[in-house]
Amino acid sequence: MQFKVTYSPHIHSGKRVNQVMYQVLLALLPGIATYIWFFGWGIAINILLACITALGFEAVMLWLRKRPIQPFIMDGSAVLTGCLFALATTPFLPWWMTVLGIGFGMVFAKHLYGGLGNNPFNPAMVSYVVLLVSFPAEMTQWPSYAAITQQGGLSFWDSFNIIFASQPTALPLDAITSATPLDDVKTSLGQFIAMHEIMQSTLYGTFAGKAWEWIAAAYLLGGLWLIYIKVIDWRIPTAVLTGLFVMSLVFNLVDNDIYAPPLFHIFSGAAILGAFFIATDPVTAATSVKGRWIFGLGIGGLVYIIRTWGGYPDGVAFAVLLMNLAVPTIDYVTKPKVFGARS
Repeated sequence: MQFKVTYSPHIHSGKRVNQVMYQVLLALLPGIATYIWFFGWGIAINILLACITALGFEAVMLWLRKRPIQPFIMDGSAVLTGCLFALATTPFLPWWMTVLGIGFGMVFAKHLYGGLGNNPFNPAMVSYVVLLVSFPAEMTQWPSYAAITQQGGLSFWDSFNIIFASQPTALPLDAITSATPLDDVKTSLGQFIAMHEIMQSTLYGTFAGKAWEWIAAAYLLGGLWLIYIKVIDWRIPTAVLTGLFVMSLVFNLVDNDIYAPPLFHIFSGAAILGAFFIATDPVTAATSVKGRWIFGLGIGGLVYIIRTWGGYPDGVAFAVLLMNLAVPTIDYVTKPKVFGARS
């Protein structure tokens, strides 16, 4: 009798790995389209560059490891890593930083651990954190919707020149960038400005950053679709957002002048992107039912702690990586008892 052995991750839903990866990519399209609508083609250029780079490093590492190239190239995992990395970084990121970040993530966070199914850390988040720690200035040049609108928008070639030549065609980069809503809140609170005064700035919309709240809503739409078609488990994103919501609500009720409200935290930064598309990675997330709740709540709590008292405005990447580190212990402690066992 012959058995067919497949590569991990082993998904028990009847779906193939490549089918799951491409459905996740499809769910990202509303967020990507909304991003392009508000901030131009920079994000699309960076996504394309990141995906091509990820595929290139994937092929080289598979060749060096003497593994079959085509099955892994076509499974969509490298493309998804590139896409998530690009969405986590500024759309004005210089091209060489995208190549450097993706290269580090694919080599050191994925293949040196044995490739897909063996990596304990999310490669996209490793890539992001390495660049954030190494090049903080370049990683914090985020687009300003108000400034871009005032300048009449960015053309495709404006975005292309910013990324590949680090210089826009008609205006300096400083004229179209500003602090993110999270960064602005953190800085303003440090200057003893109350939250209700901060939110009156043109940087903000209804309850979060102008334009950014719509991008987050589009990610939410895609994430809910993934839950509906049973590609991701609802527990992890629910736990992440619950942990973030509850902690922000408690502190906001204590003093709403110095602590941002829950909806601001949910719809700012990478909270929703992280909850539905990053924390739910089947390779690096907890696997048991209780473990998924602990894993998600831990991420949500750490995001709030880092945002409020840490050195970075957003903490999704750091929170995910820290909880990735805890996954083996979480799964060990929460593993269900074997049927028939007495203890």
